[in-house]
Amino acid sequence: MKNFTIYLVVLVFLFVSKVLGQETFESKAKQIANKIEKVTKEEKAALKEEVEAVNVQLSEGKITKEQADKRKKELAEARAIIIEEKVTLAQNELNDLVQQKVDGKIKEGDSIMKHGLVIRWNDEIWRDSKKGKDSLRGEKRTTSQFVFAMGLNNMMVDGKLQDSNYSFIGSHFYEWGFTYNTRLMKNDNLLHAKYGLSLMYNNIRPTDNRTFVVNGNQTELQTNAINLDESRFRNVYIVAPVHLEFDFSKPKVSNGKTYFKTHQSFRFGIGGYAGINVKSKQIIKYDQDDLDYKTTIKGDYNVNNFIYGLSSYIGYKELSLYFKYDLNPLFKDNLVKENNISLGLRLDLN
Repeated sequence: MKNFTIYLVVLVFLFVSKVLGQETFESKAKQIANKIEKVTKEEKAALKEEVEAVNVQLSEGKITKEQADKRKKELAEARAIIIEEKVTLAQNELNDLVQQKVDGKIKEGDSIMKHGLVIRWNDEIWRDSKKGKDSLRGEKRTTSQFVFAMGLNNMMVDGKLQDSNYSFIGSHFYEWGFTYNTRLMKNDNLLHAKYGLSLMYNNIRPTDNRTFVVNGNQTELQTNAINLDESRFRNVYIVAPVHLEFDFSKPKVSNGKTYFKTHQSFRFGIGGYAGINVKSKQIIKYDQDDLDYKTTIKGDYNVNNFIYGLSSYIGYKELSLYFKYDLNPLFKDNLVKENNISLGLRLDLN
């Protein structure tokens, strides 16, 4: 249990470091975004005055409605050219920042983003000048995410971690899948139902040169006569996770309208999962007579066909600390009931 506590502290440290690193990147990006926002606000204010002057001419009968609409469009296009020139310098800073973020890899859509910003601005300001529409956009009440999680995996017996039987650092879990996130209340962003489908890989590595052997309805660890380079037992599951998620992302209010977005702040979820075992196999690697061998043995190993358990996560934006625990034992009829436990990091990408 002491090792489990150490691992928890390490994971929390990595999680905090990741969040702080993300905030550093975001703070730099925000500075650049503020430059762009300042330019757009100034140009939008100037355009608003020009449009009002055109409206005055229209109300006084000096120009027709067609002439007014044409003049407004010309003014919007002229301001778009001005903003594109001013945004270019800030956009280059953003491009350099993104390039650093991805270690020198430049996304193909970068130039599209730059010009798309001005095109969208031009289109929105023109709509605003004609109809007064708000350019803010919220999310639909139900959104979808790609989920990926990974971390350390082990077994519990009577509340005690079995790190003497299974490698503490060498045993891992992986999970990936898709979820839906539905806001439960129409006018409040706090409560969400999160549900979906995932593929879960649970790996444990026995210690002391041991492998699993089947003895009737019992699955036991047995010392191997050959010196093993690796002994790994993997179970693959298809599971349906369900969580109640508390999302503290604040809504945006503009022109009397409220816009909701998820994964913008701290959030946590509590729930569980249920599913079926689709594969169990043991992987053994060893050297003999200067030759490398890898053996994969597939079978049911008396593993439970079904899995169900509790899970929870807490995090900031898309990254969270993830915990899950199987309520049913790994092996159906073993005298010693071993339950899988996992702790790691989880990404929920909108």
